[in-house]
Amino acid sequence: MGEIDGASALEPGLAKALARVGLAAPEGLRRLTGGATMESWFFSSGAEDFVLRRAPSLSFMEGRPFGHEVEAAIINAAHNAGVMAPEVVVGLEPADGIGSGFVMRALPGTAEPRVILDMKQPGRLLEEVARDLARIHAIPRAALPEDVPELDYAEAVNGLVQQFEVAGGDRPVIALGLKWLRDNLPEPVEPVLNHGDFRLGNLLAENSHLTGVLDWELCHFGDRHEDLAFGCMAVWRFSRIDRPALGLGSLEDYLVAYEQESGFGADLDRFRFWLIYRTVWWALGCLRMASFWRSGDDRMLERVVISRRTSEQELDLLLLLEEDAPEEERARPLPPIEKRPKPQGEASMGEIASAISEWLAAIKDRMEGHDRFQLAVARNALGMLARGDQIVAECENGHLAQQLFRGERSLRNPGVLAALRRTALDKLAADVPKYPMLERARAKWTG
Repeated sequence: MGEIDGASALEPGLAKALARVGLAAPEGLRRLTGGATMESWFFSSGAEDFVLRRAPSLSFMEGRPFGHEVEAAIINAAHNAGVMAPEVVVGLEPADGIGSGFVMRALPGTAEPRVILDMKQPGRLLEEVARDLARIHAIPRAALPEDVPELDYAEAVNGLVQQFEVAGGDRPVIALGLKWLRDNLPEPVEPVLNHGDFRLGNLLAENSHLTGVLDWELCHFGDRHEDLAFGCMAVWRFSRIDRPALGLGSLEDYLVAYEQESGFGADLDRFRFWLIYRTVWWALGCLRMASFWRSGDDRMLERVVISRRTSEQELDLLLLLEEDAPEEERARPLPPIEKRPKPQGEASMGEIASAISEWLAAIKDRMEGHDRFQLAVARNALGMLARGDQIVAECENGHLAQQLFRGERSLRNPGVLAALRRTALDKLAADVPKYPMLERARAKWTG
């Protein structure tokens, strides 16, 4: 289904929802690019702009901690607490016939990370980001729906272990991370409301000012350090991996600004735990994207491509965990790269993928909106196939993974760290060669 066809299918039901709050039928409905889970559609009604947030299918909402009605109530509570959250104006109903979701007033600014990272005063923006996070953490339970869950640390780690086993249990670096989490589980602290996805990509900014906080579907009560750490993951710093705090500045400046607004000083040991936890969490989240596609619940191309971003998190996780390895293992040279011989005779799978990618590049100017975005995703997928055809990367090793998870082997064993480093580099070079942390890891591990 193309973008225009999708908009035509949504317009009648959306008009019905808008009419319940006295708004005119939508005009200029178009899907916004991006979004790893939910769809976002921009439109106008009268003289105002709005955004429809919608699940791609009703089955996609199954197993989630709460539905869109609760999410909308959380957003409005945050809006009322002075957070730069949008105002929800109406929720979809079954009779609308367009699934589950709600309509929000559009906010100014851009969510494009690279545009935000190029703004002139990133330090000022970082202070405002810290301010809003502190305000989220201060929202009382009484202002929120009862359905907002509370995270039990041990149950959360066990849940990751279950996801790992369902996904095959054959990724050594993830197994190593799960073992570390179990061994370093912190004592519970007084829970606060966590946004759950507080990072670049879900923040709007304009002229170095924060203008919006989006995507509240992962809200829960838990340790404030989880929210603080999540936005500082390398993957969410995008091109500015040199700025540890959301790609905007130093970790020290971020934590100082947060403390000035909240009155709470951060515990760096707890921060590291949640940084590792969330890196494992997102690695497994990427893997799950492929299962959504396989099940038929969501056959969007982004799902299978995002699943290959697991390699980003495996590399980042290894960079975090290797701090605990003995010095002699950190200094051990990597095994050599093993490459496949150059193809002879008929075209290889990688060459076929390259040929299709070149053809797609020739027709990209005929595409618009989300279809053009999908074409770019398709070319990324074909690039993965072409690069992977040239490198032999032993990324799945169930025996080693289980040994690491059980503690029978660790980074203290000679050669384990070096082998994991080699695999992480080779796999990421095939999957996402432009990932910024790849060059940093190469420099650190190979000199």
